[in-house]
This record gives sequence, structure tokens and C-alpha cells, in this order.
Amino acid sequence: MEDVLKSALDAARVLGATFAEARLVDERSESYEVKNGKPAGASSAVSAGLGVRVIIDGCWGFASAADVSKKSQAARVAKLAARIAKASSLVRASEPAQLAPGGAFGEGQYRTPVAEDPFEVSVEEKLGLLAAAEKRLRAPELPVTQAFMSIFRKRTHFANTEGVRFEQEITETGAGIAATAVRGSDFQVRSYPNSFRGNFGTAGFEYVRAMDLAGNAERVSAEARQLLDAPQCPAGRRDVVLDGGQLALQVHESIGHPIELDRVFGTEAAYAGTSFLTTEKLGGFRYGSEHVNVVADATEPLGLGTFGFDDEGTPAQRVDVIKAGVFVGYISDRESAARLGLASSGAARADGWSRIPLVRMTNINLLPGEWKFDDLLAATDGGLFLATNRSWSIDDRRLNFQFGTEAAWEISGGRLGRMYKNPTYTGITPEFWGSCDAVCSRDHWKMWGTPNCGKGQPGQTAHVGHGTAPARFRNVQVGVVK
Repeated sequence: MEDVLKSALDAARVLGATFAEARLVDERSESYEVKNGKPAGASSAVSAGLGVRVIIDGCWGFASAADVSKKSQAARVAKLAARIAKASSLVRASEPAQLAPGGAFGEGQYRTPVAEDPFEVSVEEKLGLLAAAEKRLRAPELPVTQAFMSIFRKRTHFANTEGVRFEQEITETGAGIAATAVRGSDFQVRSYPNSFRGNFGTAGFEYVRAMDLAGNAERVSAEARQLLDAPQCPAGRRDVVLDGGQLALQVHESIGHPIELDRVFGTEAAYAGTSFLTTEKLGGFRYGSEHVNVVADATEPLGLGTFGFDDEGTPAQRVDVIKAGVFVGYISDRESAARLGLASSGAARADGWSRIPLVRMTNINLLPGEWKFDDLLAATDGGLFLATNRSWSIDDRRLNFQFGTEAAWEISGGRLGRMYKNPTYTGITPEFWGSCDAVCSRDHWKMWGTPNCGKGQPGQTAHVGHGTAPARFRNVQVGVVK
């Protein structure tokens, strides 16, 4: 590995690179699904290769290849990256690329703490665990019952011309269950522990075992059927309490994406929009109430955005984003940070060896407050508790949004009462976060994993995390406005 990286960097230097970095990455994944009493899928994939980035004449060049078993092949990748950089310099219309400090550390190693290697667990045991949970979901009016699981491992060897070296191994494990109830044209879904893919963490197979999928299946099944008989969620202004899973997506869409500094500078506009959070707002903009405290923390255990080093070699760190409601920090890579005279926040991440690092979320966490959940319900009489995302939509500046959840419950007499189906809520980002007046304590705080965050052209999929506890928002528009 060291010889391959050195060959790439030496070739880049000879060709005039003022900076170069090389990443050897190999990835492995497995996915399983049991659906309606039968195995519905079992797949595995592997991928390995080298990516080289260089700066020549103030411009970037990047190239990659899957076959780098010889040092000469690594040098060839570096030469192609250099050719691209030189060609780009002929038409450069902006300032030369500059890099902020990345927190040079020399050499380092990191490995996800794993108690039980998920790749060593037999296929039979994995499918058996899913089958046991799916069996307990089945009931009349549930034509679709599912249990699913995925595991990932990514190994990276990195070196750059500044003397930074690291080796890293990230393991991710996740699973979930879902039941779909149908009656006529009405269909309702209940999921656990979260919608769509379940939940994920940087951990071993012990993470899946702790979910107790089978133990939660009967409740999920019953709630899916109850939704068919539940009344439509009424429209109007209500105080709402969001559960942790829904709040994680709210953080992702209305905080995580707007704070990406490359998006602020407009380099993400074609794919998923820009950001309302322009640079003059740094340090003084009122993002939310005093109860809203948010960090970007790549060191939080179990987070999908947890690692030792980002894909530029910057060590993992915790960065303040919102303090007592005031916006105080972006997430950045070395190039975007340099434009503001800042150090990188360590948020440069690439989707494998064939993609360049982009500014991506790490773990964007809403810090816990002091409320107990039962006390929060008791203090929110007449409000609504919304749980588990079903749909989302937000504009290309991350300001106006609408979310739907799988279910809602009326809060009455200090407890959860009548269930409603098809709940939705809308808002404008700073107004919504400004209405937050209570966040539950660390006892109710949990890391949620999002393994499908899209960005970039060509498209890249990042695995990111969000730590949240249930929180209350006042006077929120719920339901369809007539």
C-alpha cells in the first residue's frame, strides 16, 4: 500500500504538482431482505481502487483506476490527474485553488469499535433473524411485511505531499422492519426503528441484535392496521412534538445541508440547490431559539459520520454550528474554508475511490436539553406528537419545507391519545427553529443514521448521522392549508 501511494505522489511531484493526495480504498457491503414470508434479496458487493488529486498551476486534476497492483499503474493515474489539472489551467476563470490548514498530524490509524464482526455472522443467521421479525409482522390487511439489513465496510489508505498518512477502517451495520396496511385506496405504513431503511450505526452486529426487531414487530403491525381506521390529521396551527427519528431528518434537511460551505458558495447549485445561509450571517444570524444548540461532531460514538480522518486527512473534530440559537459555524473542506480564512472542519468525504471529496455532513447533532419526555407531554396539552418520516420536500435554498410522518397522536391529559393518519407539517427554517422551546434530555437522545445522502455530479452517496431527542415546536402549521 505504501509503495503504491508513494509512486503516485512521486509522479505528481515530477509533473509539477504543488500539492497531491492519493487514496487507496476498498469497500465491501452485504444486504438482505425477507418479504411476505420469503427471502426477497441477498446481495454482496466489493470495490477497490486508487484516486489521485493534484494541484498544478492553481487548478485541480483528479483521476482514478481500479487496477493499481503495480507501482507503474499508480504513477499512470497520477499522470492523468496532472494532465487534467494542466488542461483546466488553460481556461481557469477563478482564483487559484488554495488550501486551508487541515490539522497536519503525521501518521494515524482509526478503526470502528466492533464487538461482533457483521461479516463473520453467517448468512443463515442473518436471514433467520429477519425472518423471525417478519413473521411476527404478518396479519390481515397487511399485504406487505418486510425485514431488511445492510452492512458496510470501508478501508482507506491515504497519503499526501504534506507528509500526512493514515489508515482507516469504518464498519457500519443497520436493519429495520416495516408493515404496509391496505384497505381500498388507503395504504399506511409503520416502521421500526426508522422508516425506509431502518437505522444504522458505526458498530458491529451487536447493533442489530440490540434493536430487538422481533420484539417490536407486533406493535408495528398493530399500529399499521390502526392507521386504516384512524381519522385524517386535522389542519391548523398546533404545538407539535417531533420524535427523534423525524427530528433527525428535520436537522438533516434544514440545518445539515444549509451549513455546507461549498453549497453556500454556489458550487452545488445544479444538483440540489444552494443555501440561504450566506457568509455575512456567520456569527450573528438568529437561526433558532435559545434552546437550539447544534454541533457537527465526527467523534460521536455510533454515528454514520464518525471516523478518525476525513478524506483529505483532516482529523475528526467537533465543531459548533448553532449556539443558543445563533449561527456560528459552517462545515467545510480545506478549499472552501480557505475562502473564509478558516481551518477545515474535517468534512471532506468521498463516495469511494472514483470520486473526489466533497463537503459532506459528519454527525449534525441537536444537543439534548433538560426535559423528560413524559413531562414534555404533560406540558403540551392539545398538541400533536408526530413520529417517523414518510415524506419530505424542501426548496433549493433550504428555507421552505413540508414533511409528512407515518403517524401522529393527539396529546391529551398529559399523555398520547387518539391516533391520526397522514400528518404533515410545514414551515420556514429560521421561523420553525425559532419556535423550539423544549428539547428532551440525554436519556432520550439517540444517534440516527442516514445512509443515502445525495450530492455532487457525478452523484455521490454519503452516510451521515444525526443525534436528536424529541423536541417541541410552538404554533406549527399542520395539515393542508385550505
